[in-house]
Amino acid sequence: MGKKKYRIILLCLATILLITILSCYLLICINARGKTFNDVQNIPFNEVGLLLGTSPITSNGEHNYYFDERIKATAALYHSGKIKRIVASGGDYSSNGGCNELIAMRDSLIKQEIPDSLITLDYQGTRTLHSITNVKNLGSITIISQKYHNERAIFLAEYYGLQAVAFNATTPNIAKKKIRNISREFLARVKLFIDIVSFN
Repeated sequence: MGKKKYRIILLCLATILLITILSCYLLICINARGKTFNDVQNIPFNEVGLLLGTSPITSNGEHNYYFDERIKATAALYHSGKIKRIVASGGDYSSNGGCNELIAMRDSLIKQEIPDSLITLDYQGTRTLHSITNVKNLGSITIISQKYHNERAIFLAEYYGLQAVAFNATTPNIAKKKIRNISREFLARVKLFIDIVSFN
């Protein structure tokens, strides 16, 4: 096979891959239309808010402002009467030198005057897929994270039979992290469909 044929095959494969990535990304965006909210006054009530976990400290040892904004968003929902209880879902990575996300989230929520008795810790929520499947028996939820994450979580929630809306925590205006997170999200959305097929 000549070099020209190899180039044609590689070009075709690259085109298929690009179309697949873009299709997955756009499908999840379109599905989430009208289901994510920026204004706490406009979001409908749900008994339970699902706070998707992240560490208060980044892998580089820096402060994670995404964590702060998710806590603020959760507190805003609770104090506005839009949720009554919270499931904080994440992982405990302290044995590997990381952070116990659940304890960090619980302590931060308590500082926001949310009673400890209304906070449930889900230690099995180390991935968005698991966070969603662990609450699929609740019927309806309000998901709390940044918008790009919420869109993907809504798709998963609906796939597993949940009625879901999401409240968008502010995305910190940090250019490098925005670019990195958006880049990761393209691949995460492809992986979502792979997970759906392989998880069932």
